[in-house]
Amino acid sequence: MSDSQIEKIAQIAERISAEENRRTRQTHTIGSLLQERQQVLVSMCELAELESGDIPPDTVMHNLRNFNQQLVDYTALGHFEIYERIIDGKERRGNVKLVANRVYPVISGTTQLFVDFNDKYEGADDPDSLTDLYNDLSSIGEAMAERIESEDMLLREISDNLESPSKTL
Repeated sequence: MSDSQIEKIAQIAERISAEENRRTRQTHTIGSLLQERQQVLVSMCELAELESGDIPPDTVMHNLRNFNQQLVDYTALGHFEIYERIIDGKERRGNVKLVANRVYPVISGTTQLFVDFNDKYEGADDPDSLTDLYNDLSSIGEAMAERIESEDMLLREISDNLESPSKTL
């Protein structure tokens, strides 16, 4: 075998290894995003349950801060680890791009709603600042349902592509 053939094989092996590393990272990121999403939903339900009782405002504010932090973490993870690649035009898989183009407007809209909610309640420190909380939380719940539906379509497409060999090698 000639040196040029060995070099070519080494380059192919390097590209395959890099692709496998990217797939492993993306699989891990999707798992983390789904776990973060589950935590947000649990935290949102716990916060919503406080509406029905005579709960001290300090307890509500504590749960609200916890929910806000989880909502921000989940939103940021999705944006910076999955959606940014698509937004920046770095996604090469055509079928992933097609689904992303269809669902990203919904995901983007919910992101803005989540950021607005966080901004509104981030500094909540007295009962008067909680006046609209449960109406706003209801809007967040509706947005989460929309986002989950859209996000799942995209994550399913990404996952399907991770299972089959890349056509870009």
